[in-house]
Amino acid sequence: MENKIIFVILVICSLLALTAGCTVQNQGSGLMTMDVKTAQSGDKVSVHYIGRLTDGTVFDSSVGKAPLDFVIDDGGMIKGFNDAVKGMKESETKSVTLPPSEAYGVSDPKKIVTFDSNVFDFFDSMQVGMVVVAQNGMRGTILEKNDNNAVIDFNPELAGKTLIFEITLVSIE
Repeated sequence: MENKIIFVILVICSLLALTAGCTVQNQGSGLMTMDVKTAQSGDKVSVHYIGRLTDGTVFDSSVGKAPLDFVIDDGGMIKGFNDAVKGMKESETKSVTLPPSEAYGVSDPKKIVTFDSNVFDFFDSMQVGMVVVAQNGMRGTILEKNDNNAVIDFNPELAGKTLIFEITLVSIE
C-alpha cells in the first residue's frame, strides 16, 4: 500500500512539473518537494496583459494577440511593469497599479512646444489631436492650433497617468 501511495505522489509531482515548469527533488527523507521556477533578472518572459487607466479605459492589451516577450531588466519595459513580472510564476496572474514615476513619468512642460505656422508644409491640414513626427523622430500630439501657430505635446501619451495592469506570466525561458 505504501508503494502505491509513493507511486501516486511521484506521478502527480511529475505531471505538475511538466505542466507548471516545476522540478521535483528528493530531499533524502523519502518526501518529495516541488521548486517552482520564478521569473528573475535576465530571463526572457512571455506575458499577456491588459492595461487600463484609473477610469477603467483599456489603453492597450495583448488579449487575442501573441503574448508580449521581453527580457527582465534589459531596459525594454517600463520599470513598474518589469518589476511586477519579477518573482511571478508561470500561469500566475496579478494586478498592479503603477504611479507615473513607475510608468511613463510625469508630464514635462518643457516638452510642450509652440511652433510657428511656417515650420510645417502641411500647417493648414493640421488638426487638434493629430499626431506629428518631428525631424528627430519624436512623436507629438497637437493640443492647440490657430492661424499662426500650433502647440504640440511631445510627452509620451501616457505620461502623468496612473496605469493599472493585469499581467499573466505565460512562460519563462
